[in-house]
Amino acid sequence: MSEPLGVALVGCGTVGGGVARLLLEQPDRLTARAGRPLLLRRVVVRHPEKPRAVRIPPEILTTDLDIVLADPQVQVVAELVGGVEWARQAVCRILAAGKDVITANKALLATHGTEIFDAARKHGRAIAFEASVAGGVPIIAALTQSLAANQILSLQGILNGTSNFILSAMTETGQTYAQALAEAQERGYAEADPTLDIDGTDAAHKLAILAQIAYGMTVPLEAIERRGVGGIDSIDIRFAGELGYIIKLLAETWLSEGLLAAHVSPVLLRRHTPIAQVRGAYNAIHVTGDAVEDTLFYGKGAGQMPTASAVTADLIDLAIGRTQRLFQTQRLWSHDGPRLKMRPADSVRSRFYLRLLVDDRPGVLSEVASVLAQHQISIASVIQHEVPDLPAEQRVHLVIMTHTASTGYFRAACTKLDGLPFLSSPAVYYPVEDYKER
Repeated sequence: MSEPLGVALVGCGTVGGGVARLLLEQPDRLTARAGRPLLLRRVVVRHPEKPRAVRIPPEILTTDLDIVLADPQVQVVAELVGGVEWARQAVCRILAAGKDVITANKALLATHGTEIFDAARKHGRAIAFEASVAGGVPIIAALTQSLAANQILSLQGILNGTSNFILSAMTETGQTYAQALAEAQERGYAEADPTLDIDGTDAAHKLAILAQIAYGMTVPLEAIERRGVGGIDSIDIRFAGELGYIIKLLAETWLSEGLLAAHVSPVLLRRHTPIAQVRGAYNAIHVTGDAVEDTLFYGKGAGQMPTASAVTADLIDLAIGRTQRLFQTQRLWSHDGPRLKMRPADSVRSRFYLRLLVDDRPGVLSEVASVLAQHQISIASVIQHEVPDLPAEQRVHLVIMTHTASTGYFRAACTKLDGLPFLSSPAVYYPVEDYKER
């Protein structure tokens, strides 16, 4: 049998504890899969005395990363602490010490991918990162290996389990946004400060990683237009349902006419489409390739053991040598990657759902239609709803579905509508996925 692969973990929280459990409790299985033993030699933690769900041998616990860097029996280090700046420095030091790196840190890759991949190439090391996107869903391996013969045409994903849990709860039980968020926090799906989840930033980090793999292009986070689920109104969930749609927070990127588009936004999806059926805290990614056409990847996007599964799969690939070969050939986050241009968000064409709370008087609909027509937007359908807690003659909801229109023209029309005296609140709108032009 080959020499063991020495492994160190930096961080032994939820994910690190899961990886340690697999390494310590399933050695025979992992040895058979890797062709050599995977030996846990060091675990770097802040508080060695802290109780843990898995028993870590005390002699391998340390608070000092330098001990790992100096240990010749450690060949690979899994960075599982999160955050960006400390992790960036630690990963660069680990690579400089001649050790390969596994990371689940999507924010690190999305913001400093070029720096750390350059460092890996400089020192002749490799970086593996399956756990950085969609937890236990093997989307990185699929894109880099199974779908390598394809030009990826589009990626559409539910990449944030917290947001998907909130929208699922609102859709299925009629909860308000605040109620659904509180339940997500009670169940451990949302942090005490859920900002990065609900404002779309977490999904944008993951989308930037997928775009790098699919298109070889480093997409700055600021180039991904993002709109989260914060404050989404249950009445829009209800009206979308009446029209045959479900609202999901989608991270999307696609290539068209040499331009790359990328955004994160709540989107209306036809109820019967597979990705619309993804419930709770699950993730899914719909990938379209020019040869394979449509594929769908689905599973738990977070949690201890699904994410630990992805990290340990990376350990096995490093033990076999597969990761090192792929790392050399793929040139991810490289300065000599493709020079694609980003498609301006305003130039994307889509159908739209538009809800207006208006005075209930003659002529309002014609004025709304006139504004839309001035901006080259055609109406597909209109539904008028009374406001339940007000007399019918005071205010009504106008729910409009448009035909395909330019995003820029549509937003300009909404700005114009917001200035009209018969609107009681700003226009609410979301893209509709079924007829988006790409």
